[in-house]
Amino acid sequence: MRREGAGFVPQILLVPAIAGLALLLLPLATLVARVEWTTLWADVTTPEAVAALLLSLGTGAAATLVCIVLGVPLALVIARAPARTAAVLRVVVTVPLVLPPMVGGVALLLLFGRSGWLGGVLADWGLRLPFTTPAVVIAQTFVALPFLVLAVEGALRTRGTGFEDTAAVLGAGRWTILRRVTLPLAGPGLVAGVVLCFARAIGEFGATALFAGNAPGVTQTMPLAIYTAFNGAGVSTGTAVALSLLLLVTAIGVLLLVRAWRPEVPR
Repeated sequence: MRREGAGFVPQILLVPAIAGLALLLLPLATLVARVEWTTLWADVTTPEAVAALLLSLGTGAAATLVCIVLGVPLALVIARAPARTAAVLRVVVTVPLVLPPMVGGVALLLLFGRSGWLGGVLADWGLRLPFTTPAVVIAQTFVALPFLVLAVEGALRTRGTGFEDTAAVLGAGRWTILRRVTLPLAGPGLVAGVVLCFARAIGEFGATALFAGNAPGVTQTMPLAIYTAFNGAGVSTGTAVALSLLLLVTAIGVLLLVRAWRPEVPR
């Protein structure tokens, strides 16, 4: 007798499904098993670890704010653009998601470096971005912005323009419609995008390493501190495992928060 809602998936497919689940869970379980619980607090409160944690949280929050300022208008433009224009813009926004982070770091360095298109202009003004804390924010923004844009754009496109048209007929202006209709309707997508954006920002490694460097207290974020520890420098290996656990817990918390804002899909 078939259980209601079980579908018609062949049972033999349970074997590769379980293998895939094990491939995802076993490394994480091994990480948790390697944590020295007796020294966990000491590991995550070393000066190097605290500096990396505070830098990650601070730059991640700053990058998320930049993503909101830039990403919400971009999402609005894409959602309300003609179909072909929206498709092209969506592809452009998606590129950083599939681009290797190291390539993104090289691109940022070539743009903002001393001989780059914008780096030369900034140098004339006495400003230098590469290998500074603002460079961390820029690198994080580059890799995290697509998460917010795609989440908000998807929410806006799904809702359509019916309520906005009704508000316009009733005499509401563009800014009133944006503030009272459009953004509230896109609220769940906006919250999900912001949370995912922040999680991606604090977990960024490749672009940050190339564009911002790995200077403790200046550009060494948590992922860079973990990488440094496992290469025999900086914080201890125990601290690296503890920081990895902290990032894992953060990721799980992010997923739970996003799940809480996602409406149930009826079967």
